[in-house]
Amino acid sequence: VDGEDGHPQVVDLGFVGEPAEVNAKLLKQLLDQGVTPIIAPIACGRKQGEVYSVNADTAAGAVAEALGASRLLLLTDVQGVLDAESSLITDITPKSAKSLIAEGIIKGGMIPKLQTAVKAVNNGVGGAAIVDGRVPHAILKELFSEHGAGTLVAPDLV
Repeated sequence: VDGEDGHPQVVDLGFVGEPAEVNAKLLKQLLDQGVTPIIAPIACGRKQGEVYSVNADTAAGAVAEALGASRLLLLTDVQGVLDAESSLITDITPKSAKSLIAEGIIKGGMIPKLQTAVKAVNNGVGGAAIVDGRVPHAILKELFSEHGAGTLVAPDLV
């Protein structure tokens, strides 16, 4: 976070964590039994059972990676990833996402959401869509239409 003097300052967010592992075996057992688990983005620490809050998008990305999901859907309250002219970018690769963040085109709260999507795709998820949850039937549009309802992060072509 930039301070009043314009220099970066460290902010202690308290008990905020990142997922170190996901119990995919348990999740798969539940899914095999027809149970759809509701996962709260809370994590236990490894040392003394500390409780950490985890960003919900980060938690969802870790779960998608652990399950080898074909698609990760991240709902938001904006169109998706926007370019310098505030136009929707419908398709993006991890490489181009990194460049757009470095250039300052993608900023604010979209950065961690896009980083989660990129990490998931780089770790085996087939694609990650950042979808405008305000659009009626956005998830159906994303999954069953040619152009989706937001920004699709797909693997870089080699």
